[in-house]
Amino acid sequence: MARVVSVFLPTLPTDRIRRADPSLSSDTPLVVIARSGSKRWIAAADRAALKLGLRVGMPAAKAQALVQGLVMVDADTASDLAALERLTLWALSQYSPVVAMDPPDGIVMDTEGADHLQGGEDLMLSGLVNRLRGRGLAARAAIADTWGAAHAIARTTSRETVIVPGGETARAVNRLPLSSLRLPAETVASLRTLGFATVGDLAATPRAPLTLRFGPEVGRRLDQMFGRVAEPIDPIRPVDLVEVQKSFAEPIGAPETIEKYVSRLVRQLCLELEKRGLGVRRADLIVHRVDNTIQALRAGTAKPVRDIAWLTKLFRDRIERIEPGFGIEKLSLAAVIAEPLIEAQSASSLIEEQVTDVTPLIDVLCNRGGQRIFRVAPVASDVPERSVQRIAPTADEGGATWPLNWLRPPRLLGRPEPIEVIALLPDHPPVSFTWRGKRRRVKRADGPERIFGEWWKRSSEWIAVRDYFVVEDDTGERFWLFRAGDGVDAETGSHKWFMHGMFA
Repeated sequence: MARVVSVFLPTLPTDRIRRADPSLSSDTPLVVIARSGSKRWIAAADRAALKLGLRVGMPAAKAQALVQGLVMVDADTASDLAALERLTLWALSQYSPVVAMDPPDGIVMDTEGADHLQGGEDLMLSGLVNRLRGRGLAARAAIADTWGAAHAIARTTSRETVIVPGGETARAVNRLPLSSLRLPAETVASLRTLGFATVGDLAATPRAPLTLRFGPEVGRRLDQMFGRVAEPIDPIRPVDLVEVQKSFAEPIGAPETIEKYVSRLVRQLCLELEKRGLGVRRADLIVHRVDNTIQALRAGTAKPVRDIAWLTKLFRDRIERIEPGFGIEKLSLAAVIAEPLIEAQSASSLIEEQVTDVTPLIDVLCNRGGQRIFRVAPVASDVPERSVQRIAPTADEGGATWPLNWLRPPRLLGRPEPIEVIALLPDHPPVSFTWRGKRRRVKRADGPERIFGEWWKRSSEWIAVRDYFVVEDDTGERFWLFRAGDGVDAETGSHKWFMHGMFA
C-alpha cells in the first residue's frame, strides 16, 4: 500500500529571507509584500507578524500603520521556488526515491518501503521536521494513504506531525474544510453558499448534480483524496543525475525477467559512473507500471562503489518487493548520490597483512535497518556524556582519544540518574546510596576525580564542577557516581548525587 508524506512549509518566503539575512531578529515582525499595479498586500507573514494581528491578504499600508518597526520585503516568487526545489532535492537524497515539489509551499514524497530506513514512520516524520527546524524552516508533515489526504491534513492541523493509519483515510478527512480539497477559491465559495462545510458533506452528496454545476474537478479531487483515482508523483531529478532507463514494447512482470533487466541497468550505470570517475553511494530503482503508478526501491552503500556484481545483488535481494500489477513498461536506475571513486590495487604480497573489508556486511545491514548501524567515536570533551558521538560505520577517525589516566566504566548511562547518598562533605566518598529503590552499602571507594564544566561552551558552567567516585558495594558490584559541586560552594553545583555508569 502506498504511503504518501506531505510536508507543509507555511512560512517559506519569510524563512528564506531570514536565512539570507541573519541580522534579522526572530522577534522582528517580517512580511512579504506582493503587488499588482498600485495595489500592495501581504503575501506571507512570519510568526511574529501573525501574533501582532497581521494577516495574509491585508493591505500593506494598513499593516504598516498597525505595527511599528515592521520589516517589509517585496515578494520574489522565483527565489521561493528555487528554495523549494533545493529542499526537494535534499529530501530526495535523504528520505525517498520518489519526491516532488508541491508548490508553492510544500513537498510530497512516496515513502512506501523507505520509512524503515529511518526507523519507521514516526521517527521519519519527527526527524524530518526537526531537521527542517534546524535549518530555520517551520514545517508540518502528515502521512496518509493518498497525496490528497496527506496534503489536506498537513495544511489544516496544528500539530507538527500527523500519521493516519493505513485504511483510515475516510475517517481522517471527513471533517476537514472544503478548502483542503485543492479546488479553486471560487468553487469553494460557491460550495459554501450551497451549504457544504466539510469534505464529508461533499462526499455524501450525489455526484451528478455537482458535476453538472461545477464540472468534473470536484469529483476528481474527492476521488484522489479517498484513493479511488491514482495521483502519481512525478519525481524530481537533479540536472547532473547519472541515470539509465529501459522501456519495454510489451509490459513485463515475471521476477526473472525483472532481475535480468535490472542486472543490465546496473551494468550500464556502472559504465556511466566509470566515465565520470564516480562511485555510487545511493541508487534508486524506479518501476513505472502500465496503470500510471510507480514503485521505487532504494539501495545504499557505506562508501562509493562501482562493483557490478555487488550492486546487482543489493537490488536482487529486494526484487520480490516489486509488485508489477498489470505489467511494467519502464525501469529507471539512478545514482542519486555519487562521489569520486579512485581505483586502488589490492595488496598481493604474502607478507602484508590482509585487511578484511566489512563494507559489504555494512551495506546489507544498513539497507535493512537504515540508521541503526553506527560506530562510537571519541570527542574532545572532559564532560563524560559529551565525550562520545555516533558516526557512520566507515567514517574516518577524528583524531580525538579518550583519557587513559582515569578509569572509565564500560557502560555509561545516557543521562545521569539522581540517587540518595549518605556521605561526609566535602571530599569523602559515599557510605551508602539508594538507586532505583535499592539501598547499597559501600565497601570500597576511590576518588574524587574532579571534572570542570566547559565554560567556553556554556556560561552556566563557568565555575561548575563534578566530583566522581568509583565505589563497590557489599555484593561486589562497582558503580561510577558523582556529586554536582565541590561540596563547599553552592555556586559550583547543587551538591546532589547522581549515578552515571557501571563497571563490569
